[in-house]
Amino acid sequence: MSAVRVTIVAARGSAPRDAGTAMLVHPDHIDGTIGGGALEWEAMRIAREMLNGETAQTTRTIALGPALGQCCGGAVTILFEPAETLPEPLGMPVWIWGAGHVGRALIHSLSPLPDISLTWVDVAEERFPQAVPVNIHKVVAADPPVLMPHAPPDAHHLILTYSHDIDLALCHAALNHQFASVGLIGSATKWARFRKRLGQLGHDDAQISRIDCPIGDPSLGKHPQAIAIGVAARLLDRQMLQESALATRSGGT
Repeated sequence: MSAVRVTIVAARGSAPRDAGTAMLVHPDHIDGTIGGGALEWEAMRIAREMLNGETAQTTRTIALGPALGQCCGGAVTILFEPAETLPEPLGMPVWIWGAGHVGRALIHSLSPLPDISLTWVDVAEERFPQAVPVNIHKVVAADPPVLMPHAPPDAHHLILTYSHDIDLALCHAALNHQFASVGLIGSATKWARFRKRLGQLGHDDAQISRIDCPIGDPSLGKHPQAIAIGVAARLLDRQMLQESALATRSGGT
């Protein structure tokens, strides 16, 4: 046994995370989070007892009260089991095209967020960092645009490769495919050239205008992490709007 998967299977009252949230505990590090704080430390302690052979697979219910040094008032039931991976992520599909500085900053900002399923694409293995979060679906593709038809129709795409030619081909492929949103990194000059080229490729102004360029919030600056913060804020806004719309429709039926 090299790792223990810790999964919240039930949450009652005020709790830091909902049922289904999981993390993977290794002897010297963890992947994911179940909310941090004293609850996470207690879960890590139990998991490492399993790794040391002191405890078998188990389910524990932990009250989030004074005994744990917390005042949430709720309780969680946690399953501890031997495992090598986290559950396949579900939620808003986000495809990041490019593993350069901005791509890495985006992964750093987005990978801890719940309910986002991340796919990260670049042309070669060596373009990715050595350590990639376990909840990221990393894809090496010599010709990235051929992957676009395989993306879910409700995916959000962030295009920021090392090559303007690849960026343009990805925009063209996206406009020939369904998507929730497309963001392209670039200057006003780059976007003006892309608009012209996309028009020559047969896309009308209404289609082309669905692509956002630049990405993020320009008022935050051009530092990769500043761009990532702006992108994360926009995605969370879209996620909240989508959840609100679903809740409204459900309440009306």
